[in-house]
Amino acid sequence: MYIGIDIGGTKCAVTGGMFLDGRIEIVHKKKIETPKDRPPEEVIEILADEVMKWSEEKTSVGISCGGPLNSREGIILSPPNLTGWDHVCITSIMEERLKIPAYLQNDANAGALAEWLFGAGKGIKNLIFLTFGTGMGAGLILNGGLYAGAQDLAGEVGHIRLEPFGPAGFGKMGSFEGFCSGGGIALLAEAAAKEREQQGRKTAYWVPGKTITARCVAECAKRGDETATEVFRICGEKLGKALALLIDTLNPEMIILGSIYGRCRELLEPSMRQVLERECLPGALENCRILPAVLGEEIGDYAALATAVYGRKEWNCITDIRH
Repeated sequence: MYIGIDIGGTKCAVTGGMFLDGRIEIVHKKKIETPKDRPPEEVIEILADEVMKWSEEKTSVGISCGGPLNSREGIILSPPNLTGWDHVCITSIMEERLKIPAYLQNDANAGALAEWLFGAGKGIKNLIFLTFGTGMGAGLILNGGLYAGAQDLAGEVGHIRLEPFGPAGFGKMGSFEGFCSGGGIALLAEAAAKEREQQGRKTAYWVPGKTITARCVAECAKRGDETATEVFRICGEKLGKALALLIDTLNPEMIILGSIYGRCRELLEPSMRQVLERECLPGALENCRILPAVLGEEIGDYAALATAVYGRKEWNCITDIRH
């Protein structure tokens, strides 16, 4: 049995998965609140204790966590959503506790592995996975393997500046993450609503004093609100601009977009496609499929399991996925 551990700022999930007839099936799953008042070593002990309850023989453990981190050394390096997790040698702690190999990947790379091994990208040798959720990160599968870069920093596409000015994301105004993320969409929507308000026009999602969310803006756009629709048009346009850079640079066979794209594809795709048709090398675009992630809300579980499978180099026996 493979073990997957998905570590988040508010919740962690521990998952057990087994191969059955060439498929991976989740046979155990436990969600655990991430304690704010305990040191990381105690949290890791809680997660390990849960794994020890399961009677099946364990093969390896994969850990998915937001960066920064060092996947080669298995060290978590002060993620912004995990206060106190400073230079935590998580793989060595897990290996000592569970007596099996442990592997670590950031959540974008782990998500890329999950969609490649279990999801939309099965059988594809060159693909890009974009998180497109709270933030914008990428995992790169190139020439049939995960590409991490010289300092384990490959795929930090959210930091690319698309415009001189614009919403701030990844510490940079006008960045890809600033335009294309949950936080970025909310910032775009807030600026647009304030502009309309000064013109004496109302916006469906704007209530002074209430926090704007990407989900709320999307719901209003789907109901036909003009301002919300324009926000997603701009987001789709910037998404197309960034994808054109990636397609022309890396020539992938497939780009898989997570989270927000899957929920809002009809709002984003028209303007995204217009920019792609204008900016991309025709041959590169023609041979690149752009799809939403298929693992949906379960991607965190499968990402951690994929990290365990990839670390053991045992993915060739996978032929399908069973939900």
